Amino acid sequence: MRLTHAHHRHGFTLVELMITIALLAILMTLAAPSFGAWIRNTQVRTMSETMANGLRLAQSEAVRRNRQVVFFLTNDQPGLAATAADDGVNWVIRWIPLPGDTVTASAPDNEPFVQGGALSDVASGVGVTGPAAVCFNAQGRRVAASAAATGVAGAVCTVDASEPLAAYTLVRSGASRALRVTVALGGQVRMCDPARTLSSDAPDGCP
Repeated sequence: MRLTHAHHRHGFTLVELMITIALLAILMTLAAPSFGAWIRNTQVRTMSETMANGLRLAQSEAVRRNRQVVFFLTNDQPGLAATAADDGVNWVIRWIPLPGDTVTASAPDNEPFVQGGALSDVASGVGVTGPAAVCFNAQGRRVAASAAATGVAGAVCTVDASEPLAAYTLVRSGASRALRVTVALGGQVRMCDPARTLSSDAPDGCP
C-alpha cells in the first residue's frame, strides 16, 4: 500500500508583511542621512576634480603653445567675451596675447579662447572660494599678470612667495567634508583634504 503525503504551502500573513514593511521603513530612515551626505561628498569631489582638470589643461596648453595662458572663473557664458569673477560658476581658459597680436573672434588662429565649461552643471550646490584667475607661463609655472595683460576684465593673477599656493576651497552644505585644489608656484596641481594636515600618515592632507 502506497502512502502519499500532502504538502501545504504557507504564504506571509498580513501581520508579517506589516512588520517587514515597518522594519524596512526604519532601516531606510536610518540610512537616509548617511546616503545624503555621501551624495553631497561625491558632488564636492566631482567638482574638485573638474577644477583640477581645468587647471592642468591650462598649464599643459601654456607649455604646448609656448605662451602664457590664463585660467579664470566667470559668471558669464564661457567664451571670448567672458569676464573674470570671484567664486564664478563657470571656467574659461585663454592664451594671453603678446604685444602686437591682433585678437579677433572671426580669425580662429588669433582667437585666444581655448576651452570653457560650467561648474554648476557638474555639481550644483557646491560653492567655490579662491582666486578669480591663475596664469601660467610657457614653462608651465605660475606667473603674475594684470587684467590689462591677460586681456580679461577682472582676471588678475598674483604670485606671492610668502603664499606659494593658489588655492580653491570647495564646500557644500550637508557634506561631511570639503576639498581644496591647490596650484604651486611650479604649476603643480593637487587636490587635498583641508581637514587633514599633509604628512606621511595623511598623504591626502593639505600643507
